[in-house]
Amino acid sequence: MKPIIGIAANERSMIEESEHWLTYTPKNFVTHIQEAGGLPLLLPMGALEDAKAYVQQIDKLLLAGGHDVSPSYYGETLHPLIQGTHPERDAFELALIKEAVAQKKPIFGVCRGMQLINVAFGGSLYQDLSLMEKPTLKHVQLPTLFRFATHDVTINSDSQLGQLLGSSYQVNSFHHQAVKDVAKDFQIIATATDGVVEAIESQAFAAPVLGIQWHPELAAQTRPSEQAIFEFFVHTL
Repeated sequence: MKPIIGIAANERSMIEESEHWLTYTPKNFVTHIQEAGGLPLLLPMGALEDAKAYVQQIDKLLLAGGHDVSPSYYGETLHPLIQGTHPERDAFELALIKEAVAQKKPIFGVCRGMQLINVAFGGSLYQDLSLMEKPTLKHVQLPTLFRFATHDVTINSDSQLGQLLGSSYQVNSFHHQAVKDVAKDFQIIATATDGVVEAIESQAFAAPVLGIQWHPELAAQTRPSEQAIFEFFVHTL
């Protein structure tokens, strides 16, 4: 049986101010999970009590990118530099995280997904990278295409991610927020040269939890090492 990978779905309106709404996830996640030998299953937002039943249907949970995490979840008010939030999405994905931990199923977060994991377990975020003391890298790499890596990260060689990718690695970058205070029971396992947290993990629960800040789904088609991240998630994490 192929592992069933639940992907927490996002939603948006097809046309601004329209009632034509879509439930979706970026196709890149679907494609690269399939190529890694997994069966992707979208988990649409719904009633919080349904999170338990959703998680019962999957083997592992993936949290994708998107909206800024609502700062109320880490005790702050909206800063003028924060971008779009989706409180209903936050609430449902937090319920999925809670259930995944309770049901002893691994969790993998990408970009916002990593940030939400950190918040879910008591950590906080910089609402904008400009609020850090010394952010020196360009973390929104546009107009450079995302299949290209644009900055270095250093990975803890003792971590599973370090064993997979090596201690020195290059990543793409598309985010304006970052982990501030790392959650209890989590370790920072990768950082950019300007100190921005690029990966966190925890082995404190019955199943592992991993988050990365960059976007392997946007680079895996041309970089085998990025596809290896999906293979690691589907078969090993």
